Amino acid sequence: MSSHEIIDIPIRDDMIRLGQLLKLASLVEDGVEATDVIKAGLVKVNGEIDERRGRQLHDGDTVSVNGETVRISTSK
Repeated sequence: MSSHEIIDIPIRDDMIRLGQLLKLASLVEDGVEATDVIKAGLVKVNGEIDERRGRQLHDGDTVSVNGETVRISTSK
């Protein structure tokens, strides 16, 4: 079972797009898989399903997929 631990994912810029974040956090293998899980409604951003691959994510935003949750962290 998942421990519901939130893993911080550091990013260099102020923003990252949802599809990019899924790949960076190793939640998906590639862009095709990212598109598939997003379109299937399996990705939650800040607790709500989001089907926009280009959704902009900022410091503190959380993304959950397949029982794993990551949080965006900028080094500002």
